[in-house]
Amino acid sequence: MFSKACEYGIKASIFIAEQSLKGNKVGQVAIAKAINSPEAFTAKTLQILTRHNIISSERGPNGGFFFNDTQLKNTLLSNIVGLIDGTSIYEGCGLGLENCSEEAPCPVHHQFKEIRDGLRNMLETTLIADLALGLQSGLSFLKR
Repeated sequence: MFSKACEYGIKASIFIAEQSLKGNKVGQVAIAKAINSPEAFTAKTLQILTRHNIISSERGPNGGFFFNDTQLKNTLLSNIVGLIDGTSIYEGCGLGLENCSEEAPCPVHHQFKEIRDGLRNMLETTLIADLALGLQSGLSFLKR
């Protein structure tokens, strides 16, 4: 559903948010290890998230990646998905037809539209901080 880059961006953001809730900053090597992602790919994803103010970073011996309070309170899953994968996930035909629309629907158009709308709603109402709290409580995990 999401690109690999987007999956890594979401997982990295959740891990960083969990650490930020504890008052920690975390380095890219630790992030890559925690989300089972290649370091170079993780670095590139973190650079994108930092450049667009999704996460913050500080250099130096006590530096690392983190969410500030404002970012924690305001970062939705849709912010990350939109930044990395764009909004095409909310569009398109369930069967891959180019001209599928309300006026000329494919056989699964209306059912697929409900799924897309539900996905959009979930992404636009889910805070990264809430997902991090689930991780902290042990109710969810980022790798097996």
